[in-house]
Amino acid sequence: MSAAVIPDGILEFDPYRSVANEELATRIDAVRAQLGSRLLILGHHYQQDAVIAHSDLRGDSYQLSQSAAGSDECRWIVFCGVHFMAETADILANRPEKIAARDGQRVDVILPDMAAGCSMADMAAIEQVEAAWEDLAEVVDVDQITPVTYVNSAASLKAFCGQRGGVVCTSSNARAALEWAFQQTPRVLFFPDQHLGRNTSLGMGIDADEMPVWNPHDDQLGGTTPEALQQSRVILWQGHCSVHQMFRAEHVRQFRERYPAIQILVHPECMQEVNDLADISGSTGKIIETVRGAAAGTEWAIGTELHLVNRLKSEHPEQEIHFLSPIVCMCATMHRIDLAHLCWSLENLLAGHPVNTISVEPETARWARVALERMLKIK
Repeated sequence: MSAAVIPDGILEFDPYRSVANEELATRIDAVRAQLGSRLLILGHHYQQDAVIAHSDLRGDSYQLSQSAAGSDECRWIVFCGVHFMAETADILANRPEKIAARDGQRVDVILPDMAAGCSMADMAAIEQVEAAWEDLAEVVDVDQITPVTYVNSAASLKAFCGQRGGVVCTSSNARAALEWAFQQTPRVLFFPDQHLGRNTSLGMGIDADEMPVWNPHDDQLGGTTPEALQQSRVILWQGHCSVHQMFRAEHVRQFRERYPAIQILVHPECMQEVNDLADISGSTGKIIETVRGAAAGTEWAIGTELHLVNRLKSEHPEQEIHFLSPIVCMCATMHRIDLAHLCWSLENLLAGHPVNTISVEPETARWARVALERMLKIK
């Protein structure tokens, strides 16, 4: 196939749509061979298997960004994930000291499909968070609030936290981040995922009555009251993951009825009633490690993204693994990254015309890096 070229030299995407996956895979491997160690293809755990097969590194969002940032040879990162992940990779791979070590050369971070976003991250826009902060200042002393953002958020929100003494967290270190935050101030604003914030806080002994939920679409103090905010310890943002929101308590009960020996393993982005019924709740990494370490014959119902569950099922035939929901729950935006987009972005890169490069504005990157580095120091 000869791809059409538009005036600026970029290969058009449309011709790639009709190319068979076998040919796309061959062409992807050819580019990888030519670019060698200067290229890193990162594949998030939620990616489809055909894309994961071409990934140099597989992991969760922050783990992948860290790994890429630690490479001295890497000059291009192709991130098979979603937008906020590519932003984090740009922030970490292009730290000032890393750029200086490369004699001023930046690492280009490429997102094969710019439409690969995150519905959760979109539920907290920087303008909404800044407006909420101003409204909170009318009721409580915001100098006594530490903002904590989940890594599943835009760079602008990470920068917001960096500027205000806050921190970023992942699903694996959310408790440590909250404990650190409470050492700074008596109150926390946690966004954008209310469920991770609630489940983690409840596990720390914080009462549900001390966790009002802020609705960014309600102009009256986010739908809460001055009294609730003044009594709060954790102010939760009304956001959620559209995938993990699909799991229900009745799904857990149905599996327990059908399979008496089954164990329920869920991600803490699930709702509280699901999290409370689970045998184990943990990050993507913990879910993988739990299954890998389990004995043959163990039965699991797992509440997280479908591609990951199916991959675990394939990699561990000695165990009986079920998807917790009867409804297909996959990360639709992550699924936008396919072999056609990956091949298109790689062949444009090889031709000297990188497409879909993600570059965070320097001041935003500087403050976001502050919040990320605080997270790294938390034990």
